[in-house]
Amino acid sequence: MADEEEKAELRQGIREMVEDRQADLWEEDPHVDDGDENHERGNWSSKKEYILSTIGYAVGLGNIWRFPHLAYKNGGGAFLIPYFLMLVVAGIPLFFLETALGQFCSQGPVNVWRAVPIMQGLGISMVMVTLMVSIYYNVIISYSVYYMFASFQSPLPWSGCLTNCSNTTTVYCNVSGVVVANWTQENTTCPSSNIIKVQSPSEQYWNQVALQRSSGLDETGPVVWHLALCLLFTSMLVGAALIKGIKSSGKVVYFTATFPYVVILILLIRGVTLEGARDGIEYYIGSQSNLTKLTEAQVWKDAATQTFFSLSIAWGGVMTLASYNNFHNNMFKDSIVVCLTNAGTSVFAGFAIFSILGHMAHIYKVPVGEVVKEGFGLAFIAYPDALSKLPISPLWSFLFFFMILTVGLDSQFAGIEVIITCVIDTFPKVFKSRRGLLTISLCSFVYLLGLPCVTRAGIYWVTLIDQFVASWVLLFLGLFEIIGVCYIYGGNRFIKDIEMMLGNKSFIFWLWWRACWFFISPCIIVVILIWSLIKFEAPTYEGIPFPDWGLALGWCMALGCLLWIPGIAVYKLMRAEGSPQKSGIPTWMSIEESGTQKNAATTG
Repeated sequence: MADEEEKAELRQGIREMVEDRQADLWEEDPHVDDGDENHERGNWSSKKEYILSTIGYAVGLGNIWRFPHLAYKNGGGAFLIPYFLMLVVAGIPLFFLETALGQFCSQGPVNVWRAVPIMQGLGISMVMVTLMVSIYYNVIISYSVYYMFASFQSPLPWSGCLTNCSNTTTVYCNVSGVVVANWTQENTTCPSSNIIKVQSPSEQYWNQVALQRSSGLDETGPVVWHLALCLLFTSMLVGAALIKGIKSSGKVVYFTATFPYVVILILLIRGVTLEGARDGIEYYIGSQSNLTKLTEAQVWKDAATQTFFSLSIAWGGVMTLASYNNFHNNMFKDSIVVCLTNAGTSVFAGFAIFSILGHMAHIYKVPVGEVVKEGFGLAFIAYPDALSKLPISPLWSFLFFFMILTVGLDSQFAGIEVIITCVIDTFPKVFKSRRGLLTISLCSFVYLLGLPCVTRAGIYWVTLIDQFVASWVLLFLGLFEIIGVCYIYGGNRFIKDIEMMLGNKSFIFWLWWRACWFFISPCIIVVILIWSLIKFEAPTYEGIPFPDWGLALGWCMALGCLLWIPGIAVYKLMRAEGSPQKSGIPTWMSIEESGTQKNAATTG
C-alpha cells in the first residue's frame, strides 16, 4: 500500500511540475482560451460540445444504411439480442478504454503511445487508416450534396426512365434467343453473358447521371465534374468548420449532430402514415422476427462487427476527441451515454427506413425483401425511389439527403481532426501557430486525393478502399490496442491512471472491466478477425469483379496501414538501451522527456 501511495504522489508531483513549466512557456494562441485547463492544447468550451462531437463521430452512415439491413437479414427483432450483448461485452469496454487513454494523456493517437514506445506504430497505423477513410468518406458526402441539389427539381429527376427501364430492377435471361423472365424459377442456369438486367429509374439515374459509371476499374474515364464540384464544396465545409480547431467545430456540431434526429423523426412520422408501412416495420423487427436465427454463428459475427465499426473504435477519433477533455472529466459516464445513443440511433433510424420501404413494396406489389438494399443501394437507389412516390417528394428527398450530409460531416470532422491533432502534437513549434494553414492544406490534400474517386470509375475506388481498409484492418488495430494497454503497459496500472481522473472505484466495479479488457473483448475480436479472413471474398461492385491489379493494390493499402506496427516496434527495439523489455514498458523519465503535454507526463 505504501508503494502505491508513493507512486500516486510521484505522479501527481510530476503532473504539477509539468503544468508549472507549461504556464511559464505558454504563449498566446488564438485556438486556446484563457480559461482552458490545458494551456498547451486547449479544451472543449463545454461538456455539451464534446458529447455532441463524439456522438456525431460515432453515429455515421453505417447506422442508417447498414444496421437496418443487418437486422432484417439476421432475424429482425431477434438480432437486437446479440447486438446489444456485443455492445456490452465489446463495444462499451473498448470505447471506454480509448476515451480514458486519450483524456489521461491529452495527446492524439500517435503521441499517446509514447507511454509504450514499442507500440507507437499503432498510432501511425490509425492515422493512415483515418486518412484513407477520410478520402472516400468525403466522396460519399459529395454524393449526398449532389442529390440534395438535384432534389430542388420537380418532379425528381430519378422518378422517370432515361431509357428502357422498369419500376423495379428486373432480370431476364436470353435462353436460345428467347428472353425468359424469372429464369431462376425455370431451374435454368443462365451464363452471365446472357443476363439482361432492366434497371429501375432511380438505378438508372444513379449509374448513368450521378456517377456516369464506367464498366469497371480498368476504365477510368474523365473526372465527373459535377461530383468534383460537390467534393470541393464538402472540403470547404470541413475546412471552415475546423479552421479554429475544436473551438469552431464544437459550435458547428450543435446543428450537425442534432439535425439528423429531427429529420429521422419527421421521416418516421411521415412513413408510419403510409399504406404498407406496417409490413415494412414487421419485416424489420416486428412479427417477422426469427429467433431461430440466434443459433447461426453468422448472426453473432454480424452483431459484433456492426457494434465494433459503428462506434468507430480503433480509428483514433475517439481518442483524439477525448484528449481535449479536462483531466478530471467523468469519461465513464460519457462513454455509456455515447454508446447507448449510437445503438439507439441505429434502431430508431431503422423504423424510418423500413416504414417507407414497406410503402414502396406495397406500391410495387412485391415482398418487402425485394426492395431492401444496403449501403449505396439503400441511400441512392431504393430510398430515393421510395421518396419519389410520395406527395411533395422534393421536400422529403431534400431532407433525407441533407440528413446524410450532416451525418457524414460529423464523422469527417473527427477524421480530419485526428490528422491535424497528430501533426500539431508531433511538431508543436512549427504548426501550433499555423493551425489554420495546416487545416486548409490538409483539406486541399484530401480533396486532390479524392479526385480519382469522382472519375467514371470512382465508385469502384470507393468500394476498394472501403473493403480493404475500413474492414478487418480495424480489427487488427483494436486487438493491438488492447495488447498495448493491458498486456504491455499494464491493465492494473492503467486502472490506477483512470482512478486518478475519476477517483477511487470499488473492486467490483473494476472486476467487470478487467474481465472485458483482459479476456472477453480480445477473444471476440480474434474470433471475428479469423472468421473475416477465412470467409474473405474478393470484393465486387454490383457483381462486377475487380481486376487482379486492383485487388493487389487493395492488399497493398491494407498492409501499408498495418506494417507500421511491426516496423516501428523493430526500430524501437534496435534503438533501445538495456533489455528489450524496457523498450515496451514506459519509465517516468522517458515519458516526461517525450513531450510537454501536461498529462503525458502522468502516464506511467
